[in-house]
Amino acid sequence: MARTGGDASFEAAYPELFARAATLAYRLVGERTAAEDVAAEALARTYAHWGRVSTLPYRDGWVLRVATNLAIDAVRRRPPSPATTAPLDAAEATTIRLALVAALQSLPKRQRQAVALRYLSGLREEEVATALGVSASTASTHVRRGLDTLRRYLGDGFGEELADGRA
Repeated sequence: MARTGGDASFEAAYPELFARAATLAYRLVGERTAAEDVAAEALARTYAHWGRVSTLPYRDGWVLRVATNLAIDAVRRRPPSPATTAPLDAAEATTIRLALVAALQSLPKRQRQAVALRYLSGLREEEVATALGVSASTASTHVRRGLDTLRRYLGDGFGEELADGRA
């Protein structure tokens, strides 16, 4: 079967898109296998809409937004883990990650997407604006309001941990 131009362009974009989606998902779910599953599903959904997605100026942001939503869904569906004898650092990291996901879920959808794209995916605010299809000032407002709500939910030190990649 011959490949179409769309298939070839998707195959060319796949490695970078998968890596970015898997990295973002790992920051949310905390498990490599689960993160790869999320990234694979995000790319499968991307492929189903590739004709439209490939022409978007915010193609990467679209993929990362799908990955963010899938990762949050994966954490939400995860059964509570039994008590383990894992080191305290791993337990603390899991607790922080679960608190972050719960806090992100409490945000309105646009704020959640803006914060995830800005801090978990590392997009600049202009890129967040493009990915969300809003102006830069609106994207900045969504990020600021989202962070303000998260700080109230999690405490004042939250912003620094997230920006440093510690959460």
